[in-house]
Amino acid sequence: MEGVPILEVRNISKRFGGVRALDRVNFAVMPNEIHALLGENGAGKSTLMKIISGAYQKDAGEILVNGRPVEITKPLDAIKLGIAIIYQDLNLIPDLTVAENIFFGRLPHRGLLHTIDVS
Repeated sequence: MEGVPILEVRNISKRFGGVRALDRVNFAVMPNEIHALLGENGAGKSTLMKIISGAYQKDAGEILVNGRPVEITKPLDAIKLGIAIIYQDLNLIPDLTVAENIFFGRLPHRGLLHTIDVS
């Protein structure tokens, strides 16, 4: 493993009230690697992904993108850094590929209401 990780989390911790969801988690992804995050229910997989994607705030630790510390406080921050997530829930469009589902919300458009010329 050489070079700088494209994504790294260091000592990420998160609590929900009295429940410790993540306790000093470390994780790194090098360029051209594919990872799977596995664990039992309640292990913190979704919590970690939601922190990386800006849906949740971390209580402690740091996130680095290409070796530089970043603050991801909302989903738009993650998107601007090129971080996207697809949840396992019913948010997918079945006829699209994985890549198309990931980029679906980022496709150019002209707004909610626009005129369509059908002639």
